[in-house]
Amino acid sequence: MNFPILSTLIFLPLLGSIFIFLTKKQKNNQSAIYISLFTSLANFFLALFVWHSFDLSSSEFQFVEEKSWINDFIKFKLGVDGISILFIVLTTFITPICIISSVISIKEKIKEFLIAILILETFMIGVFCSLDLVIFYLFFEAGLIPMFLIIGVWGGSRRVYSAYKFFLYTLLGSVLMLAAIITIYWVTGTTDIILIYETKIPNDLQNILWLAFFSSFAVKMPMWPVHTWLPDAHVEAPTAGSVILAAILLKMAGYGFLRFSIPMFPLASDFFTPLIFILSVIAIIYTSLVALMQEDMKKLIAYSSVAHMGYVTLGIFTFTKQGIEGSIFQMISHGLISAALFLCVGVLYDRFHSRLITTYGGLVNYLPKYSLLFLVFALAALGLPGTTGFLGEFLILTAAFQKSYIFAMLATLGVILCAAYMLWLTKRVIFGEVKNNQIATTKDINATEMTILISLAVLIIFFGFYPSLLIDTLSVSVDNLINNYQVDLNIN
Repeated sequence: MNFPILSTLIFLPLLGSIFIFLTKKQKNNQSAIYISLFTSLANFFLALFVWHSFDLSSSEFQFVEEKSWINDFIKFKLGVDGISILFIVLTTFITPICIISSVISIKEKIKEFLIAILILETFMIGVFCSLDLVIFYLFFEAGLIPMFLIIGVWGGSRRVYSAYKFFLYTLLGSVLMLAAIITIYWVTGTTDIILIYETKIPNDLQNILWLAFFSSFAVKMPMWPVHTWLPDAHVEAPTAGSVILAAILLKMAGYGFLRFSIPMFPLASDFFTPLIFILSVIAIIYTSLVALMQEDMKKLIAYSSVAHMGYVTLGIFTFTKQGIEGSIFQMISHGLISAALFLCVGVLYDRFHSRLITTYGGLVNYLPKYSLLFLVFALAALGLPGTTGFLGEFLILTAAFQKSYIFAMLATLGVILCAAYMLWLTKRVIFGEVKNNQIATTKDINATEMTILISLAVLIIFFGFYPSLLIDTLSVSVDNLINNYQVDLNIN
């Protein structure tokens, strides 16, 4: 295919944001809303076309585009494999949902907000398509700017503090990664990822370079103990910001481990596996316990995200087919479930202007449709069989038992704790006594809100019963990753 389909996927949202910028200011911002929605939906269907056209039997990068950028020093090189295509589809699916939800919840500067969302989509897709270290880094870091603005301009009362904390944490973590990229170029003479895979990084440098990349990915994931920015960012971010942060931005780190840390530094990945296991288990248990103590719904879901990302890192570093496929599936699953939960909190916040659990109770009596959907998402989050939440955790824990039954048993404790805080949240918010007189006079979710939430619920249940659509896409690429890793270990 000669058509630059990946470049189109990346830059179509940017083009849409330019059109919105050029539109005349209107009271209701109809033009900006229609342009952003059309652009994001067009990009979603384009991503589905790429997925449909993808050759599942090949482990090679497909739809490759390569253009010289800076004197052949940096190449604008793009391509997708079975791992990255799923994250692209997830990104393009979540973006229009964020746009629709923002139209409901954002009251001021909606035009500027939509521009920020579309620019962020460009950077996120760029991360998953990049086959050059420098291009990856530019997209990876550029995403900080629109997200910083989304939190800092449209966030809550402590938005400035949270925006700066988010920005500084993630930026400081990535400075070391930039130094590592420069070192890799100095050693190999290229920043092309495919050539670096073939060239191999010298053994004596692998540990230090792995730690440099880890410093960035650990913050972005986020892993314990550098997770503290996430609850603050989630609490203060607008609903759409929380959805993107949880559904997509956290997944970039997991993708980074799979694309860079393991294939480029196999010896170091093997050496640091015990460290990852320890940090993952601490994250699962500690943040689950912290979630149990939360009174703010957003904070509870944020700590839940840290715990679920602990399962992801645990699965990735088992270096087994089950573990890695389970981790990727868990990331996709968490992207859908966390997005749905934050949207549910947003629905309540728009009506009652409170995120505190104590504000609610007895919603099932007056908001039955909302309550049913909330229950579905809560059960999916705790890993109920028949939902996507179950399969990812099951595969990860099965793989972990093969590597270390002690770590696997400790991680299993997180499943029990997750059930505890999600069921407790549901009991206090959905059931029980009505504590707020406003609830009795509040209307149930409208058609727009129902469409968004049902679309997420359908996917969560569909992939829970029919995961092969995702697993088949991943399978060959994961096999190739594991085989190359094993070969590199045996050679050295």
